[in-house]
Parts: sequence; structure tokens; C-alpha cells
Amino acid sequence: MEIVTAHGPAEAVLDGPDGPAGLPFLLVLTHGSNGGVDAPDLLAVRDVALGLGGAVARVLQPFRAAGRRAPGPAAKQDEAWLEIVGALRRRYGDVPLVQGGRSNGARVACRTAREAGAAGVIALAFPLHPPGKPDKSRAGELRAAGVEVLVVNGDRDPFGIPDAADAAQVAVLPGERHDLAKDPAAAGAAAGPWLRRWSAGPRVAGRRPAGAGRTTA
Repeated sequence: MEIVTAHGPAEAVLDGPDGPAGLPFLLVLTHGSNGGVDAPDLLAVRDVALGLGGAVARVLQPFRAAGRRAPGPAAKQDEAWLEIVGALRRRYGDVPLVQGGRSNGARVACRTAREAGAAGVIALAFPLHPPGKPDKSRAGELRAAGVEVLVVNGDRDPFGIPDAADAAQVAVLPGERHDLAKDPAAAGAAAGPWLRRWSAGPRVAGRRPAGAGRTTA
């Protein structure tokens, strides 16, 4: 599905039900700054969502569709993302929306969650800071999301690991680096209980679920 935005066309790969009838939730996922929609962790989370009856849209953002590696200004990237989500919501109706992505895509999902009307965010490999620069923390993007955020990071990620206080839940996967490629199914397993909550209906923004905090898979 091509979606035209003010900053160029995007592409969405759609899986699962193609309409809102009986749909428990819509999950919209996107890639990192130099990645694509077939990243192993994205596919693992997609598969779990499909198993719960949800619809999944994996979005190739305009800068990647145009062959660029750098996303450009955050404001323009977020504007395009909100246009993309708006088009998808028109297709799927007023069902609970969960949005997420990996790395740079996780940042976009957090920054736009409130305006997109998301019920929650899945942040895979959230890049807490540039490698070797812990003073350049991006934890504020997690805390300002305005909705519950599940973070899934590897314990060897050079971009750092958010603290338990930064999100509703932080799942730390042993032996994983930033690509979460050693055992992608573990990322899906971490997202499973989270998505089951959304499949039961929308959550209250900002409320921390039972058992929230930092966990090690």
C-alpha cells in the first residue's frame, strides 16, 4: 500500500485482517534509520500480533523509500508518520492502535504517540544515547510519550538500555546487541503479553500495568 505524504511516498506492507470488523487492534511498525521492514525483530513481533488476531502494517518511511539512510529533521519525519498513521486508521477504523518500531523507528513512535491517538508503544532497541555518549540521553522521548511504552533492548546494546523508570516496562534480552538478531523470537515473546492486554481493549494513557518495571528474559 502506497501512502503519499508531504515528505514523499511511504509504503506499508499489510498483514492480517483487511478491515475493522472484529479487529482487536492495529499494530503499526517501522524500521531503523538504515533498515527495512523485514528486520527479524519486527517480523517476530508481527507474527505474535497476527496470532492474537490483530492487523499489522509494516511501514517503509519516505526517506527509506527514497533510498536515503538519514531520516532528516525529526519534525518532518514525525509529520510524515502522522500522515501515514492517519491513512491506516481510515482503512482500519476506530480500533485500538499500537505503534512501534526499532531504533530510530522506536523514537518516532514515542514522539508521535499522543498525537496519533495510540493506545501504547512497542520500542524495540530504543537507542538511549549515541554509542559512547551516555550524556546525550533520549530518555525524555520515552517519558513524554503520554502512553504506556514497552521497551525491548539487548543487554549488550552499545546505544544503552533505558531505566525501568523510563517506561511502563523494560525487557532486557540477554546476549543481544542493537540488532536483536541473535534470537528474534525472544523479542516477539516479550511483546506477546503486552499485545494481549491491548487485544482486550484500549488502555488508559499513562497508567503503569501490573508487573511494570525492568525484566530480564
